[in-house]
Amino acid sequence: MRIEIVGGGPAGLYFGILLKLRDPTHVVRVHERNAVGETFGWGVVFSAQTLGHFDEADPVSAAEIRARFAWWDDIDIFVRNESVRSTGHGFCGLARVHLLEVLERRATQLGCVIEHGVDVDDALIDQLRANSDLVLAADGVNSRIRTRYSDTFRPTVDNRRCRFAWLGTDVRLPAFTFYFDESPHGLFQVHAYPFVPDGAEPVNGARSTFIVECHEDVWRRAGLDTATEAESLAYLQGVFAHRLGAARLLANHTVWRAFPNIRCERWAVGNVALVGDAVHTAHFSIGSGTKLAMEDVIALANALHPVPDESPGPREPDEQTAAQRVSTALASWESARRPDVERLQTSAQTSLEWFEHSARSMRHSIHRLAFGLLTRSKRITWDELEKRDPSFVEAVRAEWCRDHAVTPRNPIHTPLTLRGVTLPNRIVVSPMCQYSAVDGMPDDWHLVHLGSRVVGGAGLVIAEATAVSAGGRITPGCTGIWNDEQGRAWARIVRFVHQHGWADGEDGRTRPAIGLQIGHAGRKSSCCVPWVRGGAALTPAEGAWPVFGPMAEPYDEQSPTPLSMTPADMDAVRDDFVAATIRAREAGFDLLELHLAHGYLLSTFLSALTNRRTDTFGGSLENRLRFPLAVVRAVRAEWPTDRPLSARISATEWTPDAMTDADRTSIAQALSLAGVDLVDCSAGGVVPEGRPVYGRMFQVPFADQVRNEAGVATITVGNIQTADQANTILAAGRADLIALARGHLADPYFTLHAAGVSDFGAAWPVQYLAAAPRRRKG
Repeated sequence: MRIEIVGGGPAGLYFGILLKLRDPTHVVRVHERNAVGETFGWGVVFSAQTLGHFDEADPVSAAEIRARFAWWDDIDIFVRNESVRSTGHGFCGLARVHLLEVLERRATQLGCVIEHGVDVDDALIDQLRANSDLVLAADGVNSRIRTRYSDTFRPTVDNRRCRFAWLGTDVRLPAFTFYFDESPHGLFQVHAYPFVPDGAEPVNGARSTFIVECHEDVWRRAGLDTATEAESLAYLQGVFAHRLGAARLLANHTVWRAFPNIRCERWAVGNVALVGDAVHTAHFSIGSGTKLAMEDVIALANALHPVPDESPGPREPDEQTAAQRVSTALASWESARRPDVERLQTSAQTSLEWFEHSARSMRHSIHRLAFGLLTRSKRITWDELEKRDPSFVEAVRAEWCRDHAVTPRNPIHTPLTLRGVTLPNRIVVSPMCQYSAVDGMPDDWHLVHLGSRVVGGAGLVIAEATAVSAGGRITPGCTGIWNDEQGRAWARIVRFVHQHGWADGEDGRTRPAIGLQIGHAGRKSSCCVPWVRGGAALTPAEGAWPVFGPMAEPYDEQSPTPLSMTPADMDAVRDDFVAATIRAREAGFDLLELHLAHGYLLSTFLSALTNRRTDTFGGSLENRLRFPLAVVRAVRAEWPTDRPLSARISATEWTPDAMTDADRTSIAQALSLAGVDLVDCSAGGVVPEGRPVYGRMFQVPFADQVRNEAGVATITVGNIQTADQANTILAAGRADLIALARGHLADPYFTLHAAGVSDFGAAWPVQYLAAAPRRRKG
């Protein structure tokens, strides 16, 4: 086959090597814009896993690459006048120019033709495509080929909020190094690492990569948006003078850039394939884009030359044409490779966002900040870090226990006091609608459902979304608290919790708490239960009732059109919330949560997407808050001062024009001023066009922001599955309580089991002591 490779970087050269190794008759030509030896990066970093791939793909080049590596295990983090080191991580790096030298020499030896100084324009792209079997676009972030066929590849480019400059320094750093330093214009942060072995000569004067990053606002305030390369270098030399000492920063055609998150709907079109930064990017804070690109071409070479079938017996002859073979291989490659890349991009996005918002972590201690940094991408968690560096995690645990005045234990087993209520641990059973009530009455199902989770050791159980009026139910199966009979039924459940629920506390046997979530479903009310017609709107024959909202707009085409609420309607609903609060108080609930999320009534007043009223209850955020805050204040006035009040919000609508970070902070602060002690940070459900970005712990960043920017305690939710994840979130200071729903449906004894695994003990019910794990000795 004839293969044309556009881009003579590591991925393009490596692809040529791999194809010639598999079939020397391939005609491979590489087109590179830059001159021989010209490169604008400094060092690249690889993981042990990637090195294994290199060893398998081409042992010859792998051996030469390994011989040039700088190796290190440590991560050093410097903040203010403090520093901390974590070890056991395992990195290796080398100069980008050395990597190119190794790969170009190997490719040339194998017969690849490499042409430098070639400016590939649209005409040449079309020519290459017409005269070859395969065109590989390894031409980077600004890919000319991706642009040429953008209608087919359909790329999206999201330029992020920070600016970064890729520099070098003439000092060899001993570890992967992070600096966080304040300038007169704001916070700067550095990602730095060595790329030459200890004692080796510098490369172009440098021994370490030194990437400087700051928020765009800081960049502009510092005048770096208009500075020359020399002026930027001088400014940064001053910012980091106390870190660098006599060492110098070095530039190499350095420009300030915003990191572009690139994704493409398609990776291959006809006989053209995109690899590396041309098709996808992953933020430099989780590793090397070079690594990702080289793994792309390893996978593509394997798809073009699959391992022969070694099974006995006759084999069918391969009668595919070259075009069919390429088409089949590209389709197979993309379908197999894409999931791995997208998982890594998700981790990279989470890491990127941590650095975009690193300023909020500056209030933390050095150990908490370092723990948050190390676990930022979710690929490393509490348990994994404890395996790598047990002394570091022990220091984090010790600091946590000192801060919370408890004996040694993991974060999830630590009490939390809110007003006059002390929760024995940080695990919360989320409100989970059971759709099993008749006329709003909680019954034996609700007693067993909630009681079993309390017996399972959770520190707080919150009963399901409970309507403050019959018209405020989501479905006819929803619980209510709009009459005294319902209040008495709830009191029976509360008594069970208080009499029979025990959780792991400082004294070994501490009473857990039970809360009630109250709300009004608004325009999402009057629906069937989920397992009847998929939860569709009730018909009149099924007992449909009128629905209300801030505007006369239905949730979707299948939903009933709500009545636009008048001020009198709002007063009536406020009074319903107050009456429900009084009944919840008399029933003995320890905590009350107001439902301001998921597109229910109060949520639709908060969101600009569902509240476009032109009176004093719509428009600006201040106006949109007016009715929800009136409800909060009225409820707080009736709720006992020694019991906490929580509010669940949808922190984003998951749409392009969703709630902003500033809005989220303002809402949380306004709720706090109105008497809310705890913000339960959920997301979505507000509008049907919302597109959640799912994943492990996917809603934690919202709780993190509210807690550390608004200064309000938070509950976090969203696909949190394990005690390990819960400990990670708490130790990083990203939330105060961890709520699980599905995890508790699968395992009502989640908290007891987590305590047994961690060996920090738990207060098993005396009736179940025969099943309790025995503490290990020695």
